[in-house]
Amino acid sequence: MLLKKRTDRKIVVVTRETRVDNLRKRFNSIDQAAFFVKKRGGKFADYVAEDSAYKTSVDTLESTVAEWGHLQFIDRAYLPNFVFGPQDTVIAIGQDGLVANTLKYLREGQPLIGVNPDPARWDGVLLPFNVDQLTDIVAEVLTGNYRKREVTMATATLNDGQEILAVNDFFIGQKTHTSARYIIESAGKSERHSSSGVIVSTGLGSTGWLKSMLHGAAAIAEDISGQEFHTDPQAAGLSWEMKKLLFTVREPFPSRNTQADLVFGSITPQNPLKIRSLMPENGVLFSDGIESDFLEFNSGSEAIITLADIRGNLVVG
Repeated sequence: MLLKKRTDRKIVVVTRETRVDNLRKRFNSIDQAAFFVKKRGGKFADYVAEDSAYKTSVDTLESTVAEWGHLQFIDRAYLPNFVFGPQDTVIAIGQDGLVANTLKYLREGQPLIGVNPDPARWDGVLLPFNVDQLTDIVAEVLTGNYRKREVTMATATLNDGQEILAVNDFFIGQKTHTSARYIIESAGKSERHSSSGVIVSTGLGSTGWLKSMLHGAAAIAEDISGQEFHTDPQAAGLSWEMKKLLFTVREPFPSRNTQADLVFGSITPQNPLKIRSLMPENGVLFSDGIESDFLEFNSGSEAIITLADIRGNLVVG
């Protein structure tokens, strides 16, 4: 049964800046931004079309959803410091990454509606709805009569008590292009590594960074061995709900003092991943590609990475 009138509940809409917004801040005007893009061979008209489609969708969302309750808009840059109320209905309108970034700041069980602002441009794996579907979807969420899909998240805990969640993946390594040095421990095995860092992926994130790494490794192995290797994580049985994580090491370098055998594996509640930093400076641990929201991971820091106790709740069609 759908609601017939406005409710007192707050509806929070998470938005993002477009490329035009970023360029305007950088160059102070649209004309200067257009000159910069065109001078380098880019097509500024595509930037403008993307910006227009996004802002039109946001305006349509506002006029459509306002009838259900009080709207509050928040840019994703402010998510780390924003406190969602337990009864808030949350909508993320943007790309898949915006949904992942929003999900980890919600309370367990709090539904998140992902909206695709430009279906002709974005595939939107995590964006099952268009703005013209929101009237029915928001009403269903407000009444609790909606379809959902649970999402396993990851958590990293440092030995100083700091914690961080990931919906897609963690990166552990150097924030520069120098080698990351650390001791990694999994399933009773331990190695000293020099590499480009470690990626820990959830089932949801397995089609992103992890898939690109698997594809690259398979292409090299196929060229050397002449055999074909499978590189689709989801076809291998990985799902959003799976109760395990996967880790892989980027470009491990074997030497007299470092090893490169412990480079891929599973993480479960019974078998967490432990990493101890050997980096005097610039060591970082961040989640979901947001490099600005990180934990320092320098010498003396130890991270234990496992499944989070809470699970995400995505509204699906």
